[in-house]
Amino acid sequence: MKLALLLSTLVLAALPVHAGSATPSRLKEISDPDTRAWWQATEALSSDAMEGRDTGSPGYDRAARLVAKRFEAAGLQPAGDHGTWFQTFRLNDLRVTVPGTRIAVGDKPLRLLYDLAIWPSSGMPTQLDAAVVFGGYCAPGTLGDVRGKIVLCYGWRRAGLTTGAERTHAVEAAGAAGILTIADPGFTVEPMRWPVAYARSMTLLDAPASPEDRLLVATLNADVLAAVIAGSGRDAAQLLALGSAGKPLPRFEVPGHFQARLNLQKKVVTSANVLGVLPGTDPVLRAQTLVLSAHLDGYGHGEPVAGDNLYNGTLDDAAYVALLEHLATLRHGNGYRRPVLFAALTGEEKGLFGSRWFVAHPPLPKEQIVADINLDQIRPIFPLTRLTVHALDDSTLGDAVRAVATRHDIRVQLDPEPERNLLRRADHWPFVQAGIPATGFVFGYAPGSDAEKRYRHWYEVQYHRPQDDLTQPMDWTAAGAFNRFFYDLVGTVADAEAAPQWKPGSALAPHP
Repeated sequence: MKLALLLSTLVLAALPVHAGSATPSRLKEISDPDTRAWWQATEALSSDAMEGRDTGSPGYDRAARLVAKRFEAAGLQPAGDHGTWFQTFRLNDLRVTVPGTRIAVGDKPLRLLYDLAIWPSSGMPTQLDAAVVFGGYCAPGTLGDVRGKIVLCYGWRRAGLTTGAERTHAVEAAGAAGILTIADPGFTVEPMRWPVAYARSMTLLDAPASPEDRLLVATLNADVLAAVIAGSGRDAAQLLALGSAGKPLPRFEVPGHFQARLNLQKKVVTSANVLGVLPGTDPVLRAQTLVLSAHLDGYGHGEPVAGDNLYNGTLDDAAYVALLEHLATLRHGNGYRRPVLFAALTGEEKGLFGSRWFVAHPPLPKEQIVADINLDQIRPIFPLTRLTVHALDDSTLGDAVRAVATRHDIRVQLDPEPERNLLRRADHWPFVQAGIPATGFVFGYAPGSDAEKRYRHWYEVQYHRPQDDLTQPMDWTAAGAFNRFFYDLVGTVADAEAAPQWKPGSALAPHP
């Protein structure tokens, strides 16, 4: 292990530093050599030179080539297309730009990215002059005649009322031209922040169109609701209070028309997962591959926040691609009993596209993939005493997590905030959908603790913001403790006699 750590440090030191990276290194803050080597890899992947690693961008491609070089230096074997390190696919890239776009309701202009976030689709209208209806929670059968209109829907995000998908389907089925979802100020565990980075979406190149693609789909900043419904005789503050409490909301017509001219730009981009495999040593277990995944992509350049327009994505998720690189280097060709496939995935931030593509086009027979351990949503910004573990009780993979966590004096727990839907928002989810046991982790905290304050602050200030960069507050001891937990977990699962299995009765397990 000491030799592998030395090799890791030498490999990292030998790699060139891009001249555009001006952020001072923080390596002197870190006393633990292993944590220091991991952070050095993190600095390379999330420096300004990588331009935020946006899917399909030159910055992403530079980062992918660097990951491939490190996988090769660590002794992995390429597992991408045609014997390469890369599994490549194409995406439609749709963007509504601020230049050339004008939006208003009545005489109230709406600022794209600040008052309104648009989620573009290829079939959406780009010119609109439509009446507006407030539809409450927009439950099916409650909208009345909204044909050709824009429907304002309250964006409830908890259990018990409509979901976003249900609202959109109801509005489309009723023949409306679009849906404006009011960002729910009552959803305080993860409120929407403004401005958004950009008005952009991606789809797989050959993905079939859905009926909802013809709609204008947007989110409205609750702060401008009063201006949008002006003249209706309704009180915006009262409506927001009722909506935040889940109480009945009225349906009413809004006097002002929604008028828009949208500059929709379309292009096709290519991006790639970076895949390398550490072969297994046990001839009996060589047909049972464990996947380790983390997403390499970030947001790239976007709307400035506090004067910074580069969304570096250091903890989301460059640091944990760096951890995959570092673990591979520590092993340096010294395999586990099972093969371990290291996957740096693209397109997570645009819709889990890299993991979806991997599962739909696996580089080995899908039945040989026994589990996925995904690294995302990890925030080492306070002491590590507990972990929220996705799908903890659904497979024997969760049992392995419990056993390893106990050895490391870490408490494990189910997600205390299931309404945030974190299980389905990271790259382990397509594996689960494909019937493969999978898990991921979130740093946990005791309610009301200082750790919770730091966790909430991170989501307010850093999450999907330029401030998720190399200068943000870190707890180096906690970071190192998680990394050691991860090394132990990988070894435990990869060397176990039995492969992970779904537990009887799991709601996530595949059903005939």
